[in-house]
Amino acid sequence: MTRHPRSADQAIARFDEVMNRIDRTSVSRAASDRVMSRSLRSWGRRALNIGVALFLLMVATVVAGLVVDGIGLTGLFVVSVLTVLILVFFSVWPSEPKELKLDEKMPNRAVVQQLDSYLVRNRRALPPPAASRIDAISAQLPLLESKLGEVDPLDPLAQDARRLMGKHLPELIERYERVPAQYRHEPDGEGLTVDQRLVAGLDAANAALGDIGSKLARQDRDAFDTHGRFIESRYRDDAEFRGG
Repeated sequence: MTRHPRSADQAIARFDEVMNRIDRTSVSRAASDRVMSRSLRSWGRRALNIGVALFLLMVATVVAGLVVDGIGLTGLFVVSVLTVLILVFFSVWPSEPKELKLDEKMPNRAVVQQLDSYLVRNRRALPPPAASRIDAISAQLPLLESKLGEVDPLDPLAQDARRLMGKHLPELIERYERVPAQYRHEPDGEGLTVDQRLVAGLDAANAALGDIGSKLARQDRDAFDTHGRFIESRYRDDAEFRGG
C-alpha cells in the first residue's frame, strides 16, 4: 500500500510534539539534577560531621589514655561502640522529610527546595498530563528560590507563596494519590474525573506561582527604575552645575 506524504501542517505538528517532549524531559532532568546536587551537599555535610566527631573521639581517647595510663580493653570497647553510634547517627540525621510540613520558622528558600524535591519524588506516580504540569511548575522554582530568598517570610506575597508551595500544592498531590486507581476515571457531578481535577489544580498552581514570580520581578524592576532615575537626576544635575 502506498503511503501518502504528510502535509506540512502534520509535519509541523509532529515537530512541535517532539520538541515539547524534549523540553519537558530537559526540565525534568534539570529538577532531578538540582535535587541530586542538594543531596550530595547534604552527604558532604554528614561526612564532615562524622570526621569532626571521630576526631574529637580520638582526641578524647588519647587524653583519657594519658590520664589513666591506658584505656584497656574496656576503654577500647567503649570507643568502638561510640564509633559505631557516631556513624549510625550522622548517617541518618538530618533526614529529608518524605512529606512536606510547612514550618513557620523555615526560610523561604528551604520551602522552595523542599517542594522541588517533593515534585521530583512524586512525578512518576502521576498521569502524563499531570506530569507535564509538574515540569512546568518545576521550571519556575529556580527563579522563585532566588527571589523569595531575598524576601521577608512575613511579607504577604511570601506568605501566599509559602502556603501554596508548602501546603496546598502537596496536599493536592497527596489527596490524588489516596484515590484508588479504578476510581480516578469516574466523572464527578461536574463531569470531571479525578485526573482532570488534578490537572486543573496543577494549572491553577502553576499560574499562581507565575504571578508571584512576575510580581517579585516587577518589584525588582521598579526598584531599579527608581534608583536609576535617582542616579540620573543627582549626577546629571551635578555635572550641569560643574559645567556652568
